[in-house]
Amino acid sequence: MRPRQAGVTLIEVLIAVTLLSLLSLAMLFAMRIGFSAYAKTNDKLMANRKVAGAQRILEDELEGLIPAMPPCAGNGDGVGAPTFVLFQGEPRMMRLVSAYSLQQAWRGQPQLLELFVIPGDQGRGVRLVVNETPYSSRIGGRICTGIGADAAGPAVQFATASAGPQSFVLADQLAFCRFSYLLPPKNPDPNQPSRAVWSPSGTGRGWPQAIRIEMAPLEPDPSRLQPITVTAPIYIHRSPQITYVDKMPY
Repeated sequence: MRPRQAGVTLIEVLIAVTLLSLLSLAMLFAMRIGFSAYAKTNDKLMANRKVAGAQRILEDELEGLIPAMPPCAGNGDGVGAPTFVLFQGEPRMMRLVSAYSLQQAWRGQPQLLELFVIPGDQGRGVRLVVNETPYSSRIGGRICTGIGADAAGPAVQFATASAGPQSFVLADQLAFCRFSYLLPPKNPDPNQPSRAVWSPSGTGRGWPQAIRIEMAPLEPDPSRLQPITVTAPIYIHRSPQITYVDKMPY
């Protein structure tokens, strides 16, 4: 009589392999769902950081405004050429000199900034872009094509700005984007309290007391951080239009 030998049958092997395959498939699906959720969360976090970073950059660029008055190249940028207030404020276009730059933050050379609104990708909505150019009085003077006059006084004619390969997109997929400027009253009454007013145009009015950039998303998504209105106060404590002279008593 042969002794009984321990072992497994072919059916038991097939059942074990099947169970192991099902367990591996379940683990694979669980890992795939986990990685997909991680990727979606990471995308939302990156999008939120981009929106928050763009808003912080806008505030820093506006609050870093430098009151520059270069000679106008359109009227001759040599000795004796008239100077102009280098600030162009329009509803969809703005030029200014700022101490803040995208690459070097507050540590670099002053930049000539051109912020303007252009159509979005495939004509859907609009986007806000900025051009940065290291500032010098000669470069600043080139954007002035001439100084004329109108009913309000001297009128500076600025060169046209355009987007290029070096343009940086600050906000995209916007339903609208518009600029407004807090300006002092034109003819304040000394007998009445004067209040600054918001205007869609600030060109030729000197430097504003504050700048507002209104934005709204093209497709609102409650689960993501949305572009909002940015309002930046402008602090200018010394105007280059006024000559300061130290008066020493003798």
